[in-house]
Amino acid sequence: MSAAICPRIVIALLAAFGFVAITAADDHWAWKVPVRPTVPAVRGEQPANPIDAFIRTKLDAASLKPAAPASREHLIRRVTFDLIGLPPTPEEVESFARDSSADAWTKVVDRLLASPRYGVRWGRHWLDLARYADSNGYEFDEPRPEAWRYRDYVIRSFNADKPYDRFVKEQIAGDELAPIDPDALTATGFNLLGPDMTDSADQVRRRLNTLTDMTDTTALAFLGLTLTCARCHDHKFEPLSQDDYFRFQAFFAPAVFRTDLPVSTPAERKSHAEAQARYQEVTKEARLAIEAIEGPHRTRLYEEKLAKLSADAQAAHRTPPDKRTGGQIELVAETATKVRVTDAEVTKVIGKEEQTKLAEWKAKLKSFDGQKPRPLPVAMGLTDRPGPPAKTYLLHRGEPDNRGDEVLPGYPATLTPGERAEPAKIAEQKASTGRRLALANWVASADNPLTARVIVNRLWQHHFGRGIVRTASDLGTRGSGASHPELLDWLACELVERGWKLKTLHRLMLLSDTYQQSTEATAETRKADPDNDLFSRMNRLRLEGEVVRDTLLAVSGRLNPKAGGPGVVLPDRTAASGGAKAVAVTADAKEHTRRSVYLFSRRNLRDPFLEAFDLPDSNLSCPKRERSTTAPQALALLNSDDTMTAAKSLAERLEKEATGDARIERAYRLALGRGPTAKELGRAKAFLADAPLSELCRALFNLNEFVYLD
Repeated sequence: MSAAICPRIVIALLAAFGFVAITAADDHWAWKVPVRPTVPAVRGEQPANPIDAFIRTKLDAASLKPAAPASREHLIRRVTFDLIGLPPTPEEVESFARDSSADAWTKVVDRLLASPRYGVRWGRHWLDLARYADSNGYEFDEPRPEAWRYRDYVIRSFNADKPYDRFVKEQIAGDELAPIDPDALTATGFNLLGPDMTDSADQVRRRLNTLTDMTDTTALAFLGLTLTCARCHDHKFEPLSQDDYFRFQAFFAPAVFRTDLPVSTPAERKSHAEAQARYQEVTKEARLAIEAIEGPHRTRLYEEKLAKLSADAQAAHRTPPDKRTGGQIELVAETATKVRVTDAEVTKVIGKEEQTKLAEWKAKLKSFDGQKPRPLPVAMGLTDRPGPPAKTYLLHRGEPDNRGDEVLPGYPATLTPGERAEPAKIAEQKASTGRRLALANWVASADNPLTARVIVNRLWQHHFGRGIVRTASDLGTRGSGASHPELLDWLACELVERGWKLKTLHRLMLLSDTYQQSTEATAETRKADPDNDLFSRMNRLRLEGEVVRDTLLAVSGRLNPKAGGPGVVLPDRTAASGGAKAVAVTADAKEHTRRSVYLFSRRNLRDPFLEAFDLPDSNLSCPKRERSTTAPQALALLNSDDTMTAAKSLAERLEKEATGDARIERAYRLALGRGPTAKELGRAKAFLADAPLSELCRALFNLNEFVYLD
């Protein structure tokens, strides 16, 4: 047996036991640039919407018919939750039910897509992918006071229908793409949203952990690629090598991680500069006097601490920040706390006479606090530095102390077959290395085989309950495969040709007959297509926890529509477990009833109501939320403060808006989007003979129909 044959036998044996995939790397459909397929012809009348033609082709092949159209009440409730995450009002349901015009459905879809609440709903989907949270996680779970700016950027971007390719580029390299655009700078916070052990004793490893997280999440979120499996060794199932992994990570190596990235507008900067100049002038005497007293002591204490460090660390601290090498940046970060001089240390070494004078001057300085300008807005994000970047090495088993060969920035070889051995072409910019911008341009290119496919599959997943590829963040050889590959490619090409506008794709999907199907199916259809792989009917979907909470607020008339700003801290969410730092409760009680996306999201203290409904783990990118059915969900809907308060408030609303049996009618229409049947009306009247109206409201909140969409 020749040596050349042996590896093939080994691979075949491993594949037989499920350890490797035998699909040839270059033959996998996802590695090839999408080519627009011809819309298929179907038996009978050709559908007006190309989506329906692709779906009907598979149904015809299986000798199946699509489900009947959903009722108008079901349809408007479905699409309203789908696009804005809130229930339709009774008036909106009635208006649509009575509208017999040919474009009635189109008007509903366009109205919802234009709503500012659309960005709240679809921004939440993206925040799941971006592993968004307002705290660092780990033991101390410190708050991130500026993280909310990224959340608001995402919501604004969706509402503005920002082209998706631009959205991608801003998050990977907004600082290089548009260095004076506050939105583009804020967008780079995507890279720093993962958990961060700020108190780590090993700052080199801490930085590497962050680089690893941003590398993994970029590949998952934008490319649907499980690149993370190639960090410690070549990927066991995909044609991704460890060299591919660190070449990809090298794009991020020069980045400086910032929690104080200025994101002010030119007008804000001008106004602040003028106010700051006035403040500096009136406080000049006091500031100089304080510096004259404290300065010599601070310098001496700093030098004493610095002298205790290694020669390399001392040199790193003495090097101007803009001239430090990558290794020096790491050394400074690792030893910063060892040379920090605190006010308490200065006070301790100052004599009594100096302390008296210092106290007088500080009191005088404080008297000018009213004239001190508020700080300019800052955000989490990345910047870059020109000049030679820190070198990137292949790390054996992913360990920073086990370096292999140096690697240069490059794209996964499988996705760039003509450039397998070539490093990426990078145009260095005046203020940066240009590395991340090169990566961003490649990821967001129409020639990238994955990017457009991944995002249209994500849209399809949220509209139809599952993706054309079920594994939304894994389009590789071990992913689920595409149930309708031609449709996926047609949608990907359509997105690119229409300027990467997501609302265009939403509209196309929602106006299809496939979306407007009922969830009901015949026995024959259920037998032939039990898992609805052919989309022979609409999937019945349970609402997410945030949507359930927001719906309780909306139907009870308590929802605060205010948008944006710092996360709202509820009274029972001030601190996390262990030694976590507490955050102040939001003082204005009206803020407590805002949309759930605006609640302060703490990694170590998750909202129990939302968690009962499968709130994702914000430590990881979440491509699809679980939809479990558990006892805690029933208990939350029955006994939680959210439900009890909503039931009482809805009862008060009903008492103001209706009388007699009309209250029951109104309650059903608000909670379920429909009126009660004669049987339900009779039961409700009998129930109210012995129970308060609030208990009927609570009962409606506990119906499956309240938390499921037909």
